[in-house]
Order: sequence, then C-alpha cells, then structure tokens
Amino acid sequence: MIRQLTDSYPVERLCECLNVSKSAFYAYRAKHTYQPSAQQLKLVQATKECFYEHQRRYGSRRLVLDLQEQGYEVGRHQLRKIMKANQLQAIQPRSFVPRTTHSNHAGPYSPNLLLDRPAPTRPGQVLVGDITYLALQGGEWAYMAGWLDLFSRKVSGWSVDEHMEEELVHNALQKAIAHNQLAKGSIVHSDRGGQYVGKAFRTTLRLHQFEQSMARADEVYDNAFIESYWSRLKAELVYQRVFRSVADAREQLFEYIELYYNRRRRHSSLGYVSPLQFEEAYYRNNLKTVS
Repeated sequence: MIRQLTDSYPVERLCECLNVSKSAFYAYRAKHTYQPSAQQLKLVQATKECFYEHQRRYGSRRLVLDLQEQGYEVGRHQLRKIMKANQLQAIQPRSFVPRTTHSNHAGPYSPNLLLDRPAPTRPGQVLVGDITYLALQGGEWAYMAGWLDLFSRKVSGWSVDEHMEEELVHNALQKAIAHNQLAKGSIVHSDRGGQYVGKAFRTTLRLHQFEQSMARADEVYDNAFIESYWSRLKAELVYQRVFRSVADAREQLFEYIELYYNRRRRHSSLGYVSPLQFEEAYYRNNLKTVS
C-alpha cells in the first residue's frame, strides 16, 4: 500500500500512519526482507494440521511433542510464535469451581478413604466418580456418570441416560469392572449423592469386595479430580457442539473418550502421554521386574 501511494503522499507520513518503520519499507522495496524457507513453511503447515487435527484442544506444550515425534526440530518458544502469527489459540476450560453435593437421603454414608493415603501405585486401585449434566437440542437434558482411574486418569467406565438415578452410576461402574483390572480392595470414591447408597450399587461393591469411599460433607475439594475432568470434557467437547439426542450424545462421547481422550490425548500429570500409554508403560515395566 505504501509503495502504491508514494506518488501522492510522503513515505515518512505513510509509514507513520500505517505503523511501519521507514527502514522496513525500504528493505522491503529492495527485496531484503525476511523470507521463510521451504522447511519453515512446511513446519507452519504441519502446525496448522496438527492443531486442527486435535480440534483446537492442544496448546504449545502438547503440540510441540506431536511435531517433534513427526521429526520436526522445533522448540516451544518457536512454536508459540508460529501459533500467535497464525492465530491458533487453543480452547481453554473455564476455571474449575468445585461444587457441594446436596444429598437428601439418610445414608448411611461411607468415610473418605482417600484422606492421608499415598497416591495410587497401579491401575484400578482407586476409581473416582461423579455425575454431570449434558444439554440437548430443544432445551432437554441428559446425564452422564463417569469413573476416573486416579492412577492413569483413564475414564474406566461411563454411562449416559435421560435420568440421574442409581442405575446411571451403577451401569458406569459395571462397565469399569468389565473392561479393567480391578482387584479386591479397590477403592470406589464418590460424593455423597443418593445414587451411591442404592441397594444394587452397594451390592456390586460387596460382591467384588471393593471399599466404598465418600467425600466429606461440604468439603468441595474431596472429589476435585473428577470435577476437574468434567471441566476439560465440557471445554473440549460439550461446549463446542449441540447434542441432538441422548443417542447422539453417547456417540460423540464415545469418540471423544474412547478414541481420543483415553488413547491419544496427552495428560500433563502423566508426563504428557495418554492414559492408556501410561498404563501400558506400567504393565511393561512391571513385567520386566517380574522377569
């Protein structure tokens, strides 16, 4: 634009109006300005492809690892500059605000078995569970129950339905039992909601010799791990689309949880590997120790 208008206006005035230095303009006119190499252009394109492949869920910390695995020599500082220049801004979850469960049942309540205990040392040792709401098209609601493995952060079992009765959390727990190695003495932790004191739910706990654990009354951080997961799930999936029905919600949640979150999504607390990769590494190392 400056070059086109130099016949009508002074270069100094044009540069001032357009916030361009005169030296930069003269370097541009002399073809001395920076031109990215073919390799750098390839890196920019790979960054964009990787960013949108993860549906805007990855920031520079996770993207740089993916790109390095593809063979690109790139650091996080360089990648942040590329992302900023190309307006690639990752989805940010809303600030996690723990909530208090209002239970109107008579119990009996179970104690919080996670207090002052060391962190789990193997998969299936501790499951933490909760229920969340899912908005449907037309103003209706669905409800999701989930069980998160505290060792690997894997979603071990989940269920979606039109109600939030005991059956919802019980179905999710049965899936966790069917698809994971849960041993005698495994801790199953939840809030104090009435769904977790139901007869069928507690019968399953006794049958498998699990220990039930519950958050303390009005202690909002006692179930913070699963609450934090809900924040991430909603930021990366729920708030990005509208579920047409309960069946549609199940389908999209299956794709996110089973095909993406558990298998591919890098987790910061696991050294930036996915939950399943973390579990696989545990079993490989354990087999070596046994051998």
